[in-house]
Amino acid sequence: MNAPNPSAPKLKLFSVVIPARDEQESLPATIEHLHLEFSLNDIPHEIVVVDDGSMDKTWEVLQKLKAKIPTLQPIQNNGEHGFGRAIVFGLRHCLGDAVVIMMADESDDARDAVCYWKLLNEGWDCVFGSRFIKGGGTIDYPKLKLFVNRLANFFIRVIFNIPLNDTTNAFKAYRRKVIQGCEPLIAPHFNLTVEIPLKAMVRGYSWTVVPITWRNRRFGEAKLKIKEMGSRYFFICAYVWLEKYFSRGDYKQRW
Repeated sequence: MNAPNPSAPKLKLFSVVIPARDEQESLPATIEHLHLEFSLNDIPHEIVVVDDGSMDKTWEVLQKLKAKIPTLQPIQNNGEHGFGRAIVFGLRHCLGDAVVIMMADESDDARDAVCYWKLLNEGWDCVFGSRFIKGGGTIDYPKLKLFVNRLANFFIRVIFNIPLNDTTNAFKAYRRKVIQGCEPLIAPHFNLTVEIPLKAMVRGYSWTVVPITWRNRRFGEAKLKIKEMGSRYFFICAYVWLEKYFSRGDYKQRW
């Protein structure tokens, strides 16, 4: 099924999960702009920022922001670290009946998150953003990273036979039942960004795609190291591909 369910329950709380490692410079603008945009649009929300073993003043900055922004819920991941692990930790601690995953460096636009919320409330289970469809765009995208991105997404489109052309982008939103239905989440690093949407599609949840904009970070350096991720992305894609073609629908959403 790939159509919204008009009888789906209306959502009551939108959880934003943001993994953060050494993001003391980026977080103030990211959180303040997000809170402002959600408040202007009357979106009930919580902003769950997961400090994933930062060595700088990220936790101190979060405590100061918490005093100004009551919807901010900073938590620390004191277990094993990793981008995927931090997101899963945040997903397990958030309270919303819908969740959006966003980056700490303000590369994702808060206005796009507002659009996600509205579409989820129309009955969609998942909302995926794409930077590479009409209306979307990128600002200051590194050329090598862009080349690798397009190659990886082409590969995913072909082997899964899906129209989505930006699967690797983390900025996506889900109803809580989707996250629960995609358990167990096993990717510990950036490969979680493909595990969740691919599982959601394979398991029969409804989804739609909207154009989004992305801009390169203004502070710090990117945490994604391309040379370290190739085999990890391949493993997750193979894992979900085997489920798609050999599980005989054992994990598929039942309507």
